[in-house]
Amino acid sequence: MAVVSDFKTAKQRYVMLISVHGLIRGKNLELGRDADTGGQTKYVVEVAKVLAEHPDIAQVDVVTRRVSDRKVAGEYSRPLEVLSPKARIVRINCGPDKYLPKEHLWPHLDGMVDHLLDWLRSEGKVPDLIHGHYADAGYVAARISGLLGVPMAFTGHSLGRTKKQSLLAGGATEEQLERRYRLGRRIDAEESALDSATFVVASTQQEVDEQYQLYDQCDSNRMRVIPPGVDLKRFAPPARTSTSSKAESDIRRFLSAPEKPMVLALSRPDPKKNIPRLVEAFATNKALRQMANLVIIAGNRDKIADLDRGARETWWKLLELIDEHDLYGSVAYPKHHRADDVPIIFQLAARHRGVFVNAALTEPFGLTILEAAASGIPVVATNDGGPREILSRCKNGILVDPLDVPGLGEAILTTLKDANQWRRLQKSGVRGVEKNYSWRAHVDTYVKYVHDATRTTSSARKLVQPRGRLLTADRMLITDIDNTLIGKKEPLRKLIDQIRRAGSKLAFGVATGRRLDLALQALEENRVDPPDFLITSVGTSIHYGTGLVEDRGWQYHIGYRWHPERLRKITESFEALMWQENEGQDTHKISFIVREGHTFDPADLHAVLRRARLQAQVIFSHGTYLDLLPVRASKGLAIRYLAIRLGIPLDMVLTAGDSGNDEDMLRGNTLGVVVGNHDPDLHHLREEPRIYFAQGTHARGILEGIEHYRFLDESASRIPLASSAMG
Repeated sequence: MAVVSDFKTAKQRYVMLISVHGLIRGKNLELGRDADTGGQTKYVVEVAKVLAEHPDIAQVDVVTRRVSDRKVAGEYSRPLEVLSPKARIVRINCGPDKYLPKEHLWPHLDGMVDHLLDWLRSEGKVPDLIHGHYADAGYVAARISGLLGVPMAFTGHSLGRTKKQSLLAGGATEEQLERRYRLGRRIDAEESALDSATFVVASTQQEVDEQYQLYDQCDSNRMRVIPPGVDLKRFAPPARTSTSSKAESDIRRFLSAPEKPMVLALSRPDPKKNIPRLVEAFATNKALRQMANLVIIAGNRDKIADLDRGARETWWKLLELIDEHDLYGSVAYPKHHRADDVPIIFQLAARHRGVFVNAALTEPFGLTILEAAASGIPVVATNDGGPREILSRCKNGILVDPLDVPGLGEAILTTLKDANQWRRLQKSGVRGVEKNYSWRAHVDTYVKYVHDATRTTSSARKLVQPRGRLLTADRMLITDIDNTLIGKKEPLRKLIDQIRRAGSKLAFGVATGRRLDLALQALEENRVDPPDFLITSVGTSIHYGTGLVEDRGWQYHIGYRWHPERLRKITESFEALMWQENEGQDTHKISFIVREGHTFDPADLHAVLRRARLQAQVIFSHGTYLDLLPVRASKGLAIRYLAIRLGIPLDMVLTAGDSGNDEDMLRGNTLGVVVGNHDPDLHHLREEPRIYFAQGTHARGILEGIEHYRFLDESASRIPLASSAMG
């Protein structure tokens, strides 16, 4: 890719922050609206604004999911939102237009990758660093980073393995967690992101030592601890005089004695936030109940029945406990608050000599603890994750076991009943935040790591196209060879005739597991015209035209962290695997056959590779063949690389295949065709909107797909989605 410098100086960097789920906008964030719109969304927007002010930053883009849904504000459907002269929110299509919980986004992330590639092509610039926030964005960032060859950073925020441990300890079962949270997919994405990241940002050392260390791909040499900041202009101790506000009146109307100290909880109504145990702790501690009021700010709601499942269950439990313990007049739980109300609520709690409680089951950091401390409120916080480090620096509260209900109540009471101690904790918290947790310090440290990561790759890259005959094409047809293109002579002849008639507008290529010489042999034996390009050895080689010019850039690109000798050595422990003959091996491909009478689970090999910190794609097909490839190599990734180089949108690329090693070229925004003689490996793709299951076998199925999509019509510029032929 050529280098241009049309929008920045040599020292400046273009940083892309990806945060897929939730509702992200520049002002009045809907914090607590649901489990997906909380501290992470606030963090990403805040860091983007401050990062854009740094002189070494040319541009910051926050990439998120575009949402067009009558249930949410219309601004979430705007493709671009300007935050400042150097910062934007970029909203990219990802699955259906409607707002979806993060657990339902996994099938759509490949499509988001493709849409983001299209957007980057239209911009003509490539980021110097791509930073994924949370597992879903980590998956997207790893794919984009790998395709474009740029460094990647990752921040997990809440980690799947930690959440799984905590929820299992709380009584949930493995089956419940998988059904509800898709934790298997999430943990796999986290492992992949950790594997791909040039550096990983954690909020605390404890997060590194106790949470990230649960992952096979955690590498201490790539971990960077950078505590988040707090906006000290918004969060500060209350002035001596104050005016009443709607937020205050919304709270006071619940309370019989509103002058009592306030026990404040402010979080999303998410099960892991553990609010019901806080209510029990308050209700069952007689002295605490007599001394204080409990104020719960848990998101926004109109009807509880309209909330997502986790929030709905949390609120029903809260109301049940309030009624069971007859807490009316002692507990406030207003239905609505705005982001701008949060500093006011904290100051109200400080004026009433209150305490802020974070009793979450897991807490990677705890930004609200900093905001409370800056506002002059002592805290009682979970002894998990970030609160440990915050309280060790700020010395402004007590750590508790979030599952110990009596202990939680006693800690709150202890904090409130001694006025002198309360004032000491208040002053210590304010000083600690000012000293340790400013946004400017956070960004200065982050930019140093950005420079380290981009020293050898720095550029505002432009997505360029190769010269030559391929540039006349405005669409591509790419098909697997064995059992897809070849196998039936008559339909193959018809397909070849169609390709010839399409002329210069169509680029035709094959993507096969075969080595180049064997692929050419198969095409020649079946009298297939030489393709415009050949993707061979399961996506590890690309050759162009009749001269078979090799794409050396692709070879260099996929060599990233490829250690074939170590991979061969580690697979020797698997008795079920037998080497394929030499014809099945290649420079960037190690291939096996499962021995007859043996069973093999690719997940076992994945686990071994991760523990050894070896990077490889594990491709298993036909229940018999296993290929190990570089992490940047596959049929699908090679196709996207070609589409970028040729300037062909992915929705003008038709791919056809029959087995598991074709899956990643079928998914995403390409137009997929699964031929009628496909393996059971591909049955699970029937619900994918852009994959058509043909009834015809071999080349007849490809012809059927071309007809279904009207792919060769002169007027076709964007092609309709698939609807599978089910028979």
